[in-house]
Amino acid sequence: MRKNNRSSLMALFGLLVCFLFVAACSDSNVSSGETKAHNKEEDPYEKEVMKKNKELGELKPLELTSYSEEIGATINEPTYKDFAVNGKVRVNGEIEKYQDLKSSYVWIKVRSSEEGPAGRQLEYYTPIKDGKFKQDIHFFNGKGEYSISVQLPSKDREDYYYETASFTVHNVNPEADRDVTLTPFGQDAGLTLSTKSSYVKGDEVFSLKGEAAELTDEDSMMLRMKKDSENWKHVIPIKDGEFSYDIPLFYGKGVHELEVLVPDEDRENYYQTATTILIDNASARVMSPIDYSETFRERGVTLESPQFGGEESDGLYKIKGSIDPMAEFGPETTHIYITTKKGEDEALDVIPVEDFTFDDSFYLRFGPGTYEVTLSVPEIKEENSDYFRFFGFAKFEVESTGEDKRDLLPSRGVQSDSPEIKKQVETVTARKTSDRDKAKAIYDYVAKNISYDVEKYENDDFNWDDSALKTLQSKTGVCQDYAYLAIAMLRAIDIEARFVDGRAGGIFPGRHAWVEANLDGEWVTLDPTWGSGYLKDGQFVPAFNEDYFDPDMNEFKKTHTRTGVSY
Repeated sequence: MRKNNRSSLMALFGLLVCFLFVAACSDSNVSSGETKAHNKEEDPYEKEVMKKNKELGELKPLELTSYSEEIGATINEPTYKDFAVNGKVRVNGEIEKYQDLKSSYVWIKVRSSEEGPAGRQLEYYTPIKDGKFKQDIHFFNGKGEYSISVQLPSKDREDYYYETASFTVHNVNPEADRDVTLTPFGQDAGLTLSTKSSYVKGDEVFSLKGEAAELTDEDSMMLRMKKDSENWKHVIPIKDGEFSYDIPLFYGKGVHELEVLVPDEDRENYYQTATTILIDNASARVMSPIDYSETFRERGVTLESPQFGGEESDGLYKIKGSIDPMAEFGPETTHIYITTKKGEDEALDVIPVEDFTFDDSFYLRFGPGTYEVTLSVPEIKEENSDYFRFFGFAKFEVESTGEDKRDLLPSRGVQSDSPEIKKQVETVTARKTSDRDKAKAIYDYVAKNISYDVEKYENDDFNWDDSALKTLQSKTGVCQDYAYLAIAMLRAIDIEARFVDGRAGGIFPGRHAWVEANLDGEWVTLDPTWGSGYLKDGQFVPAFNEDYFDPDMNEFKKTHTRTGVSY
């Protein structure tokens, strides 16, 4: 009998303890449903939750709309329509008729009562799995009031949702935490990001890294960034299901909104938003975006450097990148064209692509100022031609502080810095003291030692790598090649020289090129091609003459028409 009384007392005591425990934790359960009694005392914000809930008075139960009855929806958490939380709230529920729905996602909208650094609204697309859904929500502006709407998909219409429940949350925790949320497109692509927050701090550059498990190397992703009225977009590749790109924060201090987009499976060359990241840039530096054309994507170009325009250069500028071997004409793309333009002055340079990569420098030859730089890939064609077409894939600006050395620096086809050319010109001009005598020796050498390539001329067998060095080694060429070699040798000994475009001949003049050299402050004409000989019956006849070194310009103009200078 005594033993039974003791058992009854123990049971009553246990029941009392249980009642006290539930009473003490009731407000905490409202906030998260997970908080344990021993954590409540460690976290001071739990007391704030209890205090706030008391201020709110009687907590009213969550109400569902009539649509919930149509599809058999219930929401297990939260249970109230206006309550306080400590940094997080969980939404979970069940849908009995989930197989009738036109979407497999719940659309949850979270809106802050006040605008904050991380914006005012965030949306979640929560998967419905076997009729159940669960989403933990953190608060992007920290402490404050938030309204949350839970919307369930329609049974009849695609991409249409009905509001099923709405409630208000008072977050007492000041820590801001903006979740990374994915749209259905992002989730279908298997997208994950290395960043755990979608509101981050940056300083001029943000490093985007992640995985897209359901995309292949044949796919690409688009980045779209905006700030105020400014915007920029760019396509990046995917390699082995991963992606990485250092994004310049172009528009100075403040929040940049970055959209990450993935391919739309149903529409070719169309992208859909996968997620959005807000990047708060600490730097006031404003940078110029690079303008990419569709050719950039079509030809599989990746530009590693530069990543933005407006950089300052001392007159020599470097680019680096690669070509996708699987892209259209990827294996055939053996070089990149670079057009630099400053005011009315324009130059064209060529750099090689080796093992599908390019990494080289070019000169900003027209002195200090702002240059517009255009990077291009060549037209790939089967027939020979004496002209080259190319298609721009990127355009940007560069600020140069370098000197104007347009007629002294190496240039396309003119390797005046080549050791082989330097050695040859030292031999040719040995014991010559004046610039005029040196220039005459160079004219003589080129006219006497280079034979005219009739076959190249007749077959239009011109190539992008035609150059002074190639002419020196082959000892043959057409007018451009004579000019390349003479200019390279002149510049190699610091004599200014330039490539002249024009037309020459009798009744039907054809395209021609010759040289002008600055000798003792006077620009002097040299045409080593016409000084080397002539054509007869389709054959080159070597016949050196001096008539086209500093010729009588009145006589020269009877056969030659100058149209401009090429750089």
